[in-house]
Order: sequence, then C-alpha cells, then structure tokens
Amino acid sequence: MSAFLEGIQQRAATLQRRIVFPEGEDKRTIQAVAELHRRSLVQPIIVGRQTPIREALAQAGLPDGAVTVLDPGCDERSGPFANQLYQKRWDRGLTRTEAAEMVREPLMFGALLVRAGEADGSVAGAVHTTASVLRAAILGVGTAPGIKVVSSSFYMVVPPFRGEQPEVLTFTDGAVVPNPDALQLADIAVAAAEARRKIVGDEPCVAFLSYSTRGSAEGPTVDLVREATARFRERMPDVAADGELQVDAAILESISRSKAPESPVKGRANVLVFPDLDAGNIAYKLVQRLAHAEAIGPILQGLDRPCNDLSRGASWEDILNVACIAALLA
Repeated sequence: MSAFLEGIQQRAATLQRRIVFPEGEDKRTIQAVAELHRRSLVQPIIVGRQTPIREALAQAGLPDGAVTVLDPGCDERSGPFANQLYQKRWDRGLTRTEAAEMVREPLMFGALLVRAGEADGSVAGAVHTTASVLRAAILGVGTAPGIKVVSSSFYMVVPPFRGEQPEVLTFTDGAVVPNPDALQLADIAVAAAEARRKIVGDEPCVAFLSYSTRGSAEGPTVDLVREATARFRERMPDVAADGELQVDAAILESISRSKAPESPVKGRANVLVFPDLDAGNIAYKLVQRLAHAEAIGPILQGLDRPCNDLSRGASWEDILNVACIAALLA
C-alpha cells in the first residue's frame, strides 16, 4: 500500500465520520465494513435487509450490533424521506407513490441519509452502475453551491518523475462527463481543486490540457480550453492555473521554460484537466498500465456532500479506501 493511502486512512481515523454503505448484501462490502470497524477508520452504516446482512456480519466476525443496519422497507425515516423527495421533484412529474418506491431503494435511502446529516458520506457502485449511483446522489444530495455538473477525478500515485519521491496527480474527468462545454470544464476543475485540498492535503496547481500550448495551434477544442481556463481563474484566482497547455509543458519544468516561460504553472501541475472524457479515461489507464501507477477512483466531485462511486470490479480494499476518502471529503 502506498504512503498516500496509508495517510488517507490515518487521517480518516481521526475524524470518525459516519459512512453509509447501500450495498450491504455484497460480500466485498461486508468485508470492507468489518475491517473499517475493526480498525476504527469510520463508523459504518449498512442499508439493506436486516437478516442476511446481520448474518453476513456475524460470519465476518463482528458481534451483533457492532454496526448499524437500516432497512428502508421498515425504517421510520422512509416516510419523511419520501415526502422530501416528492417536494423536490413534483414539478417534474414525480408522484407520491413513485417517491415512496424510490426511497425503498437502498441507493436512494443512503443518499437521503447523507442529505439529512445522519451520515457524512456514502460509498456504492460495487453492485450498481455509475449511472445509478449518480442518479441517487444527484436526486438525494444535489450539487455543491456554484457547481452545476457532477464529475470525477482519479488520484494517480505515480513513480518519481520530477524528484525523488512518488507523487499524487489528479486526473479529471475520467469517468462521468463525455463532452463538457467550457462552463462545465471550469466546474470540473473547480471541484477537482477543492477535492484535492481535502484528499491530498496540498495546494492545487491546475493545467487545462490540449494539443496546443499557448497558441501553438488553433481549433475548436483549443478555444474551449482557453475559455474554461479563463472561467476557472475568475472563480479561483488564488490557485495557480494555466491553459491551454500540452501535457509535457504542464508537468515538466524544463519543457515549461521553453514552451510556456510565462506560465504560472511552471511545469508543476498536480491537477490535470482533460478536454473530454475520451482523453481523461485513456490517459489514466495508460499511466496506470505503462507507468505502473496506482489509480484511485473514480472519486465523484461537485456534490453537496460526498457520495462516492466504485468500479463494479472493486475489491474490498478498494471499498475501504474509498470510504476513507469519503470521510476526508465530508
């Protein structure tokens, strides 16, 4: 395990956040919850059917009552939650009956627990698709103030390449928004910068990436990246940011001196903003496989409170780590 992940776990343990797991009947989730409880990293809450979940927790070695288990089918919160959901969406055609049915879904119930402040964050996606996790998060929690689009970041623990120590780079967006416009791209960068401060704990240095560096080429996507950079600077003037930049000028000081000598990023970028989902997804997988980087994510960003997504191929260790990240974001 990388020093980065060790640090995340240590910091999460000091916070003791309440993290909800809406996929309580998944074996990997049970194993992760058991380990989170044993190591006192977070306070887990599991959503689902009481009997099979309690039996699975017992098989994992936890005493009865060690972890809170909530069944939305019989929980007293379901009625008020359904009314809240109806009030939020009636103008879009949602009926009271439909709201009551939606609240009985563990994903939605978990998101509404987070919205109500009865949990600090949620972790799901080992069983459900990203689209399902996003739908519950957006309906249940909503976006953060000033943010209109939910996106994601991968935290890439890469071998040393501009010093003697491994580094953590933020790649955004690699999982959610296919073709962002300039306003959405600025939103993505703002959310990524704010999340990095909480998760990595350092200051973001943001590069908006392109095939062009400061006018070396022209094209529609170059214009998009330039506009997004300008919008970002208006919203986060305290953060070093530049674009459009080719990736070598963004991450290597020697290349920055020759290609973009006046860039405030100066080859020190730690948040790489890709112009579209194709670029972001391809880049993170290339770096993961060819540079043997550790890819952590996708971590959802832009929500009012953390509702984190998992790959359906996630291991129990992945679930544990994402839960600790949710604790830091809370």
